[in-house]
Amino acid sequence: MKKLLAALAATVILAPVLLSQPAMAENSQQNKMATCNKDATGKKGDDRKAFMKECLSNKPAAAAPMTQQDKMKMCNKDATGKKGDDRKAFMKECLKKDKGA
Repeated sequence: MKKLLAALAATVILAPVLLSQPAMAENSQQNKMATCNKDATGKKGDDRKAFMKECLSNKPAAAAPMTQQDKMKMCNKDATGKKGDDRKAFMKECLKKDKGA
């Protein structure tokens, strides 16, 4: 009876962990495969094979460079607490940096 209760308790405790594993196992390659399969709808044979090979080998698009407005927002946020010449110097340097590239 004690073994049965221990097994039941372990199941109740571990069930949420075990059930969440498939969600954690999903990765970017699986997402890429799903997207490529969706985009390949209507293609058949060698055409589909070539499309899938190209689609799956593509690297993710590089992040677009930060706009000046985005830089200004980020630098303003980072400059919180700075005042006067200290803030002016910080902002000048921060805005010069090539963020996001």
